[in-house]
Amino acid sequence: MRARFLTGCAIAAFLHPLAALAQEAPASEAEKSTGDYHRKPDDEIVVTGILPTRREDMLSSVAVVQGEELLQATRPSLGETLQHEPGVSATSFGPSASRPVLRGLQGERVRVLTDGIGAIDVSNTSVDHAVVVNPLLAERIEVLRGPQSLLYGSSAIGGVVNVIDKRIPTSVPDEIAHVGAMAGYGSAAEERSAAGAIDVPLGANWVAHVDGSYLKTDDMRIGGYALTPELRAQALASSLLPTETPDAGEEPIDFAANARVKGKLPNSAAKTWTAGAGLAYIGEGGSIGVSYSHYDSLYGIPVRYATEPGQEQEAPRLSLEQDRVDARAVINADGDLIDKITLRLGYADYQHFELEESGEVGTAFYNKGMEGRLEFTQAKRGAWQGATGVQVFTRDFNVVGEEAFLPKNRTAQIGLFTLQQLEYGPLKIEAGARFEHTELNATPGDDQPQFFSGSRTFDALSGSLGASYGLGASWRVGLNVSRTERAPAAEELFANGPHAGTEAFEVGNPDFALEKSWSLEAILRGSGENYTFEASAYHSWFSNFIYDDLTGEVEDGLPVYQFRQADARYYGFEAQGTLTLARLGEGKVVADALGDYVHARIVGFGPAPRIPPLRVLGGMTYTAPKFDVRGEVEHVWDQNRISSFETPTDGYTMVNAEIGVRPWGDERPLSFALSANNIFDVNARRHASYLKDYAPLAGRDLRVSAKLDF
Repeated sequence: MRARFLTGCAIAAFLHPLAALAQEAPASEAEKSTGDYHRKPDDEIVVTGILPTRREDMLSSVAVVQGEELLQATRPSLGETLQHEPGVSATSFGPSASRPVLRGLQGERVRVLTDGIGAIDVSNTSVDHAVVVNPLLAERIEVLRGPQSLLYGSSAIGGVVNVIDKRIPTSVPDEIAHVGAMAGYGSAAEERSAAGAIDVPLGANWVAHVDGSYLKTDDMRIGGYALTPELRAQALASSLLPTETPDAGEEPIDFAANARVKGKLPNSAAKTWTAGAGLAYIGEGGSIGVSYSHYDSLYGIPVRYATEPGQEQEAPRLSLEQDRVDARAVINADGDLIDKITLRLGYADYQHFELEESGEVGTAFYNKGMEGRLEFTQAKRGAWQGATGVQVFTRDFNVVGEEAFLPKNRTAQIGLFTLQQLEYGPLKIEAGARFEHTELNATPGDDQPQFFSGSRTFDALSGSLGASYGLGASWRVGLNVSRTERAPAAEELFANGPHAGTEAFEVGNPDFALEKSWSLEAILRGSGENYTFEASAYHSWFSNFIYDDLTGEVEDGLPVYQFRQADARYYGFEAQGTLTLARLGEGKVVADALGDYVHARIVGFGPAPRIPPLRVLGGMTYTAPKFDVRGEVEHVWDQNRISSFETPTDGYTMVNAEIGVRPWGDERPLSFALSANNIFDVNARRHASYLKDYAPLAGRDLRVSAKLDF
């Protein structure tokens, strides 16, 4: 607690002179003084990028989820909340631990941000670790790929997911207090959730913010058996073998009972609560603010049932806590050279404990991290605008316990980046560059001789160049090429031990080189009075691509996965569009569709593991001022293109329906959402999941939610 208090004081002391400068700066536009770009009209501005850019001008596909769409989509985890966005899948390690998968890339190649700063958790370390970002409090979620995403770090090569909230206020309410609240219920897991936030003006341009949320679920309902037919047959065959004598204190495994698990996903219940507060000064010349938040969660990991003698079977739970301090300052310099200066800081103290069935702590994870960004936005000069900045990141990470698979380690990183844009009528050109220096140190204890001890240093240089051209008033075609370099993460370098969460003995390689890639992407966007369309195609050529390989060896009763490097090829496409079919009175009937596909191959190894198959989703919506009615069908193909240690995944078709009601019309201070998901109770499995053969997706789920904003 004392360290967190001192950190908060240091941040406040550092920002004090900036507040004074903000008050003295000359007046500017309202949105500049607050940095509140996400309050502009829907889909016109993408705030994740370093420069505010119209969505139609982005050189890569973009997804924006907000308003009533976000109300309908919100789930306990970030991955499941974004599951219906183009190019997005999820790790689906149970309903509570599900991280986004972008274009088949996950973990270290996808950055999850909170208002532009990393989540500072350990969800990148393993798929059983939850993302410490609460979708219940999100005002808007953006998924960004392409040149601008690389400015947030080389680990954003797959893309960036930015969750935007109002914990640091960005505007002064016109009323006595501004209140936002939502509540929901989902039948599949008896999910009960509520969240609320209030912003109160304190006079003299000061605003205070308080928020909180609560979520509780029971074990999740599924549409059939927990195990796949192949594993059920294996378990039933094992039940006919002579019973082995268990070790002292252990009970024999009932393989036949494992094969019969159905209807519910045992050990998937969760309880999460959060609380936060913020304070901001918002003046004509800029803004300054600070916030504190606490995240607390206890959730279960679905049981990976044993199907053969000798396999271990556990039902671990994770108890997770994070305390976090954030700060932001915006100065509107309005100078001839610099238009705006933005400072963003985040510090978090994170810990989680992996609990045995008895409640005892098996393994503990401790992570303290800090990330800061200082950006200088250039004054626009004719056709030219740009921004340049520096980013600093540190992480102290330690795993303690019998199943510690990593030594104590520290990562320190500094990045210099720039993004420049030129606009000549219909032609728009964008170029970006990033230099990143990374130092990783492993310092195992004297009783850990199995771990590497020492340090590695990497210098990575990445760049991008792209252009788009307007074809008439409403169509635009674009092309971008990027060269990226990524330093290996500590987990990829230093791992050497059993990891119960993924039931693998993980072995890294401290001699790894930089991971490098060339990427090419083409995009086409268009819109008219009755339609919208967007499609992108991409191809990436990797060298020194890091992947995990099942060696066939066994250590501590677990299969050994060795991290290796090789060349790899990823390519695919995303497409989406809408078409207004009819206008009926004040309402209209709109059809929409999306599709995505990824093909990935590791040279000398074969298909890359856990790659989502081809998917299409089509829907039809009747929308009117006071209500919407929607039906949709999603079909996911079989995935038979698998790596040597994977199993095929059957395809599935899900049917969903939604009704949205706004009693007071477009003013929308109050809205209700009712949805029926997976109406036909399909037993579906997501190929990107490590647990797909043991943990299906949710079965039939009836959901009701309400949102109040006034």
